[in-house]
Amino acid sequence: MTGSIAAYKAVLLLRLLMKDGATVDVVLSRSAEQFVGGPTFSGLTGRPVLREMFEPTAAGELHVDLAARSDLIVIAPATADVLARLASGRADDLTSATALCSRAPVLVVPAMHPRMWEHPATQRNLATLAADGRVELVGPVYGEVASGERGIGRMAEPEEVLAATRARFAPRDLAGRHVVVTAGPTIEDIDPVRFVGNRSSGKMGFALAERASARGARVTLVSGPVTLPTPHGVTRIDVRSAVAMRGAVWQALNPDLKHADVLVMAAAVGDYRPAETHATKLKRDSKNLSIELVQNPDILAEVGHARQGSHPILVGFAVEADSDERVLEYAKKKLRTKRVDLIVANHADDSFGRDTNRARFVSSQDCEALGELSKADLADRIVDWISARLRESR
Repeated sequence: MTGSIAAYKAVLLLRLLMKDGATVDVVLSRSAEQFVGGPTFSGLTGRPVLREMFEPTAAGELHVDLAARSDLIVIAPATADVLARLASGRADDLTSATALCSRAPVLVVPAMHPRMWEHPATQRNLATLAADGRVELVGPVYGEVASGERGIGRMAEPEEVLAATRARFAPRDLAGRHVVVTAGPTIEDIDPVRFVGNRSSGKMGFALAERASARGARVTLVSGPVTLPTPHGVTRIDVRSAVAMRGAVWQALNPDLKHADVLVMAAAVGDYRPAETHATKLKRDSKNLSIELVQNPDILAEVGHARQGSHPILVGFAVEADSDERVLEYAKKKLRTKRVDLIVANHADDSFGRDTNRARFVSSQDCEALGELSKADLADRIVDWISARLRESR
């Protein structure tokens, strides 16, 4: 960690990394502790915080030892000064010396005032680092910085840094593949104020997009209205209605279905929309109001009936509010009628708005109950299934 007002995000990142199973050594630059004290980090890790090249408690060459045992170096936040040090090969503090000595990949998470980021000197340093091929940048992003000004220079959120970190350790079994994922709800407007929608949070679809990208795929994420951040390395297309989602999906696939290898329909697409959308707000009067609804297109079924053979692989979701037996029946029916390869069946109460999910895989060959998993872990299981199917189809 180096000396930036964004240092508080490093504490959040540390918690995420440890929760994900990482063992973390914290190195503080000379100015970093002016923002967050060392006891915060040592209290969280249970390990001593490292500050100087020649720590009294360290034996031998600390920077050499750190470099040798590190699988990944994450500099977060990274100031303009540390970018200059890395670019020029400086080794006069523990941070720069460890990075210079290590053969591990280095993730750099810049955070600085936008004018510092835009300065020609910073851009020259970034160009040097890019030419060296030694570091990967995560951010910065556009937003408000400490001064209240807005621009590019704000540190990426800890969740995005975690995703980039996980991607470094994920198998690259989807490299060269294009995966299209839909996520979130669709919204069908009644008038400028009211709409018909559902409770989908989009978390499952976003987890799928993040994990597929981490495993090497080029990912197009078509999302209904949600407030989730775009996963690292993912191309996002925002839509509102089912009809708009249909158009975006077909554009990503191409009418001949040759532009993608996989379609995962994790979105909760509305079955109906108002027959008429009013340009002005409907006024309340003494009479009851009736709204005629018409069917929305069934995107997954359209693709399933249009494809020839088994390309692209099609994965759908069946979210129901019934007994396990009935949910399984609905899933098997969807598998047949939509002509897809896998249905992920779950209960609405087990999925909507939650960070976990209790799901069942239903395919023509098998029916597997997975139990309760985090949505990230369930996403990995789904991507595992997709990867195996892609290998079989070669």
